[in-house]
Amino acid sequence: MGLLSCKIISVLGIISLNIFTYHSAFAQHCLFGCPLGASTGNTEINRSIYTLSNNPNTKFSDWVAYKVNQSNLTGPSRRRNWAKDPDLDAAETLTPPEYNHSNVTLGVDRGHQAPLAAFKGHDDWAMTNILSNITPQSSKLNQGPWKNLEGAVRSLAESSGQNVFVMTGPLYEWPMAKLPATDKIHRVPSGYWKIITIQDEAGVKVAGFYFYQDTPRRANYCDHMKTVDFIEAKSGLNFFSEFIDEATLESAQPTLVNELGCP
Repeated sequence: MGLLSCKIISVLGIISLNIFTYHSAFAQHCLFGCPLGASTGNTEINRSIYTLSNNPNTKFSDWVAYKVNQSNLTGPSRRRNWAKDPDLDAAETLTPPEYNHSNVTLGVDRGHQAPLAAFKGHDDWAMTNILSNITPQSSKLNQGPWKNLEGAVRSLAESSGQNVFVMTGPLYEWPMAKLPATDKIHRVPSGYWKIITIQDEAGVKVAGFYFYQDTPRRANYCDHMKTVDFIEAKSGLNFFSEFIDEATLESAQPTLVNELGCP
């Protein structure tokens, strides 16, 4: 991983720091580095619209990173044609039939980590429907505060013209009921995290979010805002490893607040 550039910017509106930007295969999706600390047996897959780290034990990705840009937001209505990940062995992921009856039995949707709506104008929009980018997510959460937060991210990208960087993934804090149509060993998430970041001439702003599966449909996503440190403790992952003052960025209270429609 080679050093590309160094510049001085204002971070969190408080201090000035050297920010190092690096070349990497995944740099287009991860601002200041993709998450570190995922399971050693994971498979990292880099695609045109996202990067993910698939966990063969849970059968879901430990994290997915993507960039929301206004150029990809406008397009026709797109179909949800679910597909097994072609780059993973069948034992490492799920196939579409293995989600059968999950909505009726468990009340879960096939929930996107990198959302289809953020890429409906991109030629590779169908990649969002690959099942390594999907988890069984509570319908109440998926169709309520999770959907509303994703909408706020798109609104920010559209109104500002900036790239909005997102990292997201599942949590396994307590046991959950299994999918009824598969005999594969798997773990249904008990909750989810999301970290949203922007960088411009004024500096870097970041906000983390934490949701449990049973988050009510009418819940306000703003009430679920957390520090990056909180999400690191929950997920066991390390974020922003290429940021020179990582500790300051991660411990600070969220600064990407008004831009996401939060008071």
